[in-house]
Parts: sequence; C-alpha cells; structure tokens
Amino acid sequence: MRYDRKIVVLTLMAGLPGVALSLGFLWLGPYSAKVQWTVSVFLLCGWFGFTYAVRERVVRPLQTLSNMLAGLREGDFSIRVRGAGTSDPLALTYLELNALEEVLREQRLGAVEATRLLRRVLEEVDLAVFAFDESETLRLLNGAGERLLGQPAERLMGRTATDLRLGDTLHGVAPRTLEINHPGGGGRWELRRTVVRQEGQPLRLIVLSDLSRALREEERQAWKRIIRVLSHEINNSLAPIKSIAGSLHGLLLKQSDGPLDEDIAKGLEVISGRAESLGRFMQSYARLARLPEPELTTVDVATLVCHTAEIETRVSVVVKPGPDLSVQADAAQLEQLLINLIKNAVDACLETGGKVEVSWRRIGNTLHVLVDDEGPGLPSDTGNLFVPFYTTKPGGSGIGLALSRQIAEGHGGSLLLANRKGGVGARARLTLPLDLSDTAAVATLAGSEEEGEEA
Repeated sequence: MRYDRKIVVLTLMAGLPGVALSLGFLWLGPYSAKVQWTVSVFLLCGWFGFTYAVRERVVRPLQTLSNMLAGLREGDFSIRVRGAGTSDPLALTYLELNALEEVLREQRLGAVEATRLLRRVLEEVDLAVFAFDESETLRLLNGAGERLLGQPAERLMGRTATDLRLGDTLHGVAPRTLEINHPGGGGRWELRRTVVRQEGQPLRLIVLSDLSRALREEERQAWKRIIRVLSHEINNSLAPIKSIAGSLHGLLLKQSDGPLDEDIAKGLEVISGRAESLGRFMQSYARLARLPEPELTTVDVATLVCHTAEIETRVSVVVKPGPDLSVQADAAQLEQLLINLIKNAVDACLETGGKVEVSWRRIGNTLHVLVDDEGPGLPSDTGNLFVPFYTTKPGGSGIGLALSRQIAEGHGGSLLLANRKGGVGARARLTLPLDLSDTAAVATLAGSEEEGEEA
C-alpha cells in the first residue's frame, strides 16, 4: 500500500470510534429524522475533511523534499524551499535542506572550476599526456599529445596504443628514457606512467616529456663555454704573433739586400696571413656564443622567403606560392637562417645539377617552411649535422646549421633535416609558431597527414 494511502487509512481508523459512537447516540436518541441526517452529514464530512487535511499536511512536505532532492541530483541548484526556520521540526528540515543546497552548489562550482583549470593546465604544459583503459584504448589526451602524433583528437580517440605506436609506453619500467619518432617530434623522451581512475574505471596515464631540446641547450651551453675559452686563448696568442710578424716584415722590406731576406719576408707574410685567417675563423665561431635574443616584429612570410631566395644567384631558386601568413619573429635572424638553408641546398645541387625549391604552409597553428634540393642527400650518419665545427663541405666552417637551429629554437620553433621520401635530395623543415591572432585558414587534415608521412 502506498504511503499516502496508509496515512488516509490510519487517520480514518483514528476517527472511526468517535464517529461511530456519535452516530449511535444520534440515531438511537429521541431526535427527528431531519436532525439525524443533518448532523450525520456534517459529522461524516468533517471526518473525511480532517482525514484529507492530515494527508496533505504529511504528504505535501514529503513531495516538496522529493522535488528538492531530485533537483540536487540533477544539478539544479536554483530550487529553494519556502518556510525554512527553527520554529518547528519541519521548518528546521527545510532550513537544513537549503543549507545543503548551498554547500552542494559551492562544491559543484569548485569542481567545475578545478576541472577547467586542470584542462587548461593540460593544454598549456609542454608534456604529451595520454590515458589508456584496460584494453589499451586511448581515452584521453591533451594538445601536446595531438601535436606529437600529428592528428586531431577526433581521429585519435578510441584507437589502440599499438595503432598509435605507443605500445612500448604501457610496458616496462617507468620512469625511463626512450627513443620516439612521430610526425610531431622525435628524439629522446622521458616516460612516466601511473594509474588514475575515471568514473570508477582504471586508466593508465602516460606522460612524455621531450628531452631533446633540454639536452641540446646543455650541449649548446657547453659549446659556448668551449668557444669562449678557445677564443680567449687563441686570440691572446694571435694578436702578438700577427703584430710581431707585421713589424718584422716591415723591417725586412726596409733593409732587404738578398734572397734570404725575401724568403723570410714571404714566411712572415704567411704567418701574418694565417694568424689573420685563424682570427676570422674564431670570430665566426664566437657568433654562436653571442647570438642575441630575438627582437620580435611582424614578418610577412611570403616577402621574407622571396627576398631570401633572390639573394642566391648561383642556381635559380624556385619559390612555390603559399598562404598569406605572418609570424612574430626577428626578421634579421630569420633571414640569416633561411640564407644558410638555401645556401646549403644550392651547394648540394651544384654537384648534381638539380634545382632548389622553397615553399611554406600552415599546419594547425604552426608555420612550416620547406627547403627541398635535388642533391645527393644526407649522409647515413646524421647525428653530427648540428654539431659545431662539424662539416662535410671543403672549406666549410661548420656553424651554419648549428646557428640556424639555435635561431629556430630561440623563436620557439624547430629545424629538422631529412632525406626526401619519394624523390632525390634532402629537405630542411623550419617550424615556427604562428601569431594566435592570425586568421588564415587552418590546413586540412589530409595535408597534416601528408606532412606526417614526409617528415
């Protein structure tokens, strides 16, 4: 039996003895039929009316409480109960329920703000975060994870770790370092793994941090210290050598009276010339240690690429049109970077008679500048390409690529070199972040996948 019906039955039973006794006295007493029927009707109506009133006084507050709790369960915190107070138990119950609603509303607001903050932090940190369920299916990732895999979240969610080439991250010891090669990055990464729960289900949380840039920065600082020491010591020795050689050469020219003096003069010229060349050599390396911070201005990509390509005159450089884009960068440093890349591409093409192409495109919120050549390609050992002093070209200084990558990373970007797939030669890829206010169209997904395959 329903609760409200139980209340009606109990109320009727409570009033039944009194009503029955009254009706008995009424109908058995010396009263007229009119009095008997009139009093009986009033008595029965009062009995049933009182029963209904009791039912309403009991059931209505319960319905109010039920509606309030249903609203709280569904997250509707706009409902308030009237009649709250401390005058009676029911009013006190209403008061406590309203207080509970305020507490839950504050907790809900705090939880929403905390969730938004966590999502914001996940999107802003430069760490690739993935979460896989027990079947090794991807359930969560952040923006850095999308950039690493080179695809948007819509294409990645629901795929297995094996499909994403992340199966090794779910097994083995952690933390540890491992080699990763994905469209959005490659090199050495630190792996951290833990277990979290979402809606009661365990998820394995994978956090990948790129160690390549930190290692390169440490390497760059080491080279800077070495260059400073070498420059100081060599320049301290070259200055007096050059000065003394010049003085002796001048004296011999004034007092020359035989072939021996001429030989000595030539030897001093060689010493002076080589000292001067060595000084220029060390000055070029010192540029690595004295590269200033970039002074950012708005740089039009098309203008910069076309102007840089026109500087090279040995080979015709083909500039492929691209989207209308601009970046916040140091124009002088960026121009020097492109000059180095185009010069290297032209040097490679002089050996084979090939051509050089320069193009740019937008992928997501990044600018990709590509310099393609049809030369012999890169050697099999590419680990030393960005090492200062290392060069494979006769007469090369070995600072062009190292300086170029330092400029790229100084702008928050990267520089990669690789042999072209599907063609001869090599490709240099400069990646720079675009200005967030840029309104140019985002590249299509197919273009992003093509970039991932060619990287």
